[in-house]
Amino acid sequence: VQLQASGGGLVQAGGSLRLSCTASRRTGSNNAMGWFRQAPGKEREFVATIGWRGSSTQYADSVKGRFTIVRDNAKNTVYLQMNSLNSEDTAVYYCAVARGSSGSSYIEDYNYWGQGTLVTVSS
Repeated sequence: VQLQASGGGLVQAGGSLRLSCTASRRTGSNNAMGWFRQAPGKEREFVATIGWRGSSTQYADSVKGRFTIVRDNAKNTVYLQMNSLNSEDTAVYYCAVARGSSGSSYIEDYNYWGQGTLVTVSS
């Protein structure tokens, strides 16, 4: 599985961006997907995850209420809508496919990763 992430860019604080991540093929009959991010000098951290059916989601406390993860299985694509962005959201964002069907906030539960897309929020 190859993952292609897009949608990053430069945005002013308070603005919005939508990230997309498309898998090269059907990810499997029951794989969750997730978004992680890594800021300069920091470890990669969990942002959001969504189960295979799209009905269950989980968010990091830092983005809860501002970010929304959805998926379109017909298009093999997962999206991350990011609103009310602030400077602390500046990072490279990575999408990933989990080994299981339930979403997870743990990096080790993911076995396929995209190349990352840079989000820069200017204050």
